[in-house]
Formats: sequence, structure tokens, C-alpha cells
Amino acid sequence: MTAPDPITSLQNPQVKRLVRLRQRREREREGLILIEGARELARAAAAGLVPTTLYTCEALYSPEAHAVAATLPGPRTHLSREAFEKVSGRENPDGLLATVPAPAPRLPEPGEDTVLVVLHGLEKPGNVGAILRTADAAGAAGVLVLGRGADVYSPNVIRASQGSVFTLPVAALDEEEALAWLADRAFTRVACTPDAPQVYWDAPLTGRVALVLGAEHEGLPQRWRAAEVPVRVPMHGAADSLNVATAAALVLYECVRQRRAAPSR
Repeated sequence: MTAPDPITSLQNPQVKRLVRLRQRREREREGLILIEGARELARAAAAGLVPTTLYTCEALYSPEAHAVAATLPGPRTHLSREAFEKVSGRENPDGLLATVPAPAPRLPEPGEDTVLVVLHGLEKPGNVGAILRTADAAGAAGVLVLGRGADVYSPNVIRASQGSVFTLPVAALDEEEALAWLADRAFTRVACTPDAPQVYWDAPLTGRVALVLGAEHEGLPQRWRAAEVPVRVPMHGAADSLNVATAAALVLYECVRQRRAAPSR
């Protein structure tokens, strides 16, 4: 069966709609997210997300895109190279992009020895995505995002996380909801803050731990800094702060190390 002719006009209503969907308010209005890239779409599919429409440009396919495209369900719309590059958010797109219903928020069911990440006031998609990717790699149980600061399903966060946003339970809560949820489940809050008296590797990080991270320029508000376990990353050079994603990676892998070192129960 011959594929239909691709959309070539940059003024086509579908092309214009995809461009609009790069804006958060448009995605929320339609209840959709945009997922671009073979790896990200494969991870979304593995999490049970089904595209409403898959947009393809075979002229741009990578070998991975060829393989992933063959496995994805749903209707397809073909775009010319120029049209796809118009709707893409990447310098070197691989020819796959989909609209997908926005996932419902998910809260993890914590086990006895659980690490959770709490993000307060983070807005930079690159940092949020990198933390999601590291949280996934380090075996964290999920991520709580406080308020509307970061849109965890924005195309830039999805890209920076390489699709890990779909492999973890993620939920946006207000501060009161988050504090109550953590307290009800007996989590120890570990707040990363530069003025903490204790270096992170000296802190007890086993059991139910909620690692709380704030924006680099503002840090955490007092109610979160006054956590059960405030910790800092030691700084020896002229720099007075670390990138928040770097700090998250250090403390998350210290959680991993302490769990490996702890006697089996």
C-alpha cells in the first residue's frame, strides 16, 4: 500500500497546531503532550502511553527511528523534511514525533527502603530532565514536583530525561499536600542546602528518604531547610554552589552506596 503524500506546507493547520503545542498552555488546554525522538517514544510506549497521532518523516529517520516506528500503534501523518523541521524542537531530528494524552499523576507506593526526589521551585528543563534521568538510574521510587514551576512533560524535559520521565512515578503537588504525604508515610526529609552543618556522605540515608532540592538561585524555603536531615555538598574552590542536577546525582548515589553497605535484613 502506497503511503499518502506528506504534508509539505508550513501553513498547514496540523503543522501550526504542533508548533502551538510546544507551549505549555496549549498542551494543557488540549490535554496532550509532545514526545519527540525514537528513544523517548519507545520508553513512553513501554510505560503504556499510546499516541493519538504519530508524525513521521522517513527522510530523517535514524536506524533506531526505523526500528521504533515499526512498533508504534495509532494513526500516522507524514511530513516533508521542511515541515518536520518546523515542528521539531531539535537541531538534528530523527523523524519521529507524537501527540500523546497527558499521563495522569502517579504517586509511588513506598517500600521499607525507598528514595524519593522532591523538586521545589525548579524551572530549568535541562536540570529537571537530568535529575529525572539520574533518579531513574539510581533506582529512586519517584519524583514529586512542588507547584507549577517545572512542567515535567514539556518537550525539553522529556528530551533531557531521555524518556526517564515515563519510567518513574511523577506527581505535581502543592507544598501542604507534599508535606502531609511524606509525613503520613514516615519519610525522612533530606534537604540539600549549602549552609547545612553535615556533609551528605556523613548523613544516614537509608530507610524512607525524601531528597529535597531547590532552585540554585533561591534555594529552599525555611520550612524545607528545617528538615530532619539537612546536608551540604562540600565546596573547596572559588565556586560557591553546584548545579542542582550535579548535587542530586551525588546524594542519590550516596543513597545507593549506603544501601549496598548496609547489612541485609
